[in-house]
Amino acid sequence: MTVWIGTSGWQYPAWRGVLYPGGVPQRLWLEHYARNFATVENNNSCYRLPSRDTFAGWRDRTPGGFVMAVKASRFLTHVKRLKDPAEPVARLLGAAEGLGDRLGPVLLQLPPTLRADAGLLSDCLRQFPAGIRVAVEPRHASWWSDEIRDVLAAHGAALCWADRLGRPLSPLWRTASWGYLRFHEGRADPWPSYGDQALRSWAARLAAGWDEDADLYVYFNNDPAGAAVRDALRFGRAMAGLGRTVTRLPAAVG
Repeated sequence: MTVWIGTSGWQYPAWRGVLYPGGVPQRLWLEHYARNFATVENNNSCYRLPSRDTFAGWRDRTPGGFVMAVKASRFLTHVKRLKDPAEPVARLLGAAEGLGDRLGPVLLQLPPTLRADAGLLSDCLRQFPAGIRVAVEPRHASWWSDEIRDVLAAHGAALCWADRLGRPLSPLWRTASWGYLRFHEGRADPWPSYGDQALRSWAARLAAGWDEDADLYVYFNNDPAGAAVRDALRFGRAMAGLGRTVTRLPAAVG
C-alpha cells in the first residue's frame, strides 16, 4: 500500500511561516511544496480550467514522481450536471494531459443538489479513457444505492470518501482497486484542525481495509491557518506508524 498524502492546493498566503519560509517568494511556492509533499490536489481547476501550457509548466516545475490530482471543471459537474459530457471531458483532459506523467486522479465533485442518476454517471465515466483514474464525490443522499455502487465499480471509478467534523460523509464503499479520501473540516482547536483521535481512526480504517498493493490518495482541504499542512503531516506519521508506505512529508512545519 502506498499512501499519497497532500493538500488541496498550495497557494495560500496563510501558509507563509507554516510550510513556506519567509524568504521563499510566492512564485516558487510550488517548487517548495513539491520538495515536501509528493502530491497535491488542484482545486482551482474546478473554477477556472487552466490551459494546457499552464499544466505543462507545473509539470516542468515539479520533480519526477510528483502527482497532481485534478478537480474537474464546474462546467461539467455544476453547469452541465453531467449531461452531454463528451466535450467537457475532452476539454478537461486536453488541458490536464499537459501534466504528462505528473497527472494523477481526476476528481468529479458533484453539486449537493444533484440527485442520483446512474445513466448520467455511467455516460460521463465512459468518456474517460482507460488509464485515467476517476474519483467521484457525490453530495446528495440519493446516490447511496447498490445501482450507483455497481456503476462506479463497472468503470473502475473510486467513490471519494470524505470527512467533515471527524465523520464520513458517505458509505465507505471500495469500488476500485485504489482509493481517494478528502478531509474537509475537523472539530479540534484551532478550527478547522483535526484531532489526533480522528486522524488515528482514519489511519486504522485505511490500513485495515485496503490491500497491500493499493494506491490511496489522501488530501486535506482544511486550508485556513495552515491546518491542512499540519494535519497531513500528523496523518502521515500515523499511517507510517501502522507500517504503511507513505509518500514524502515535511520534516517539520511552523
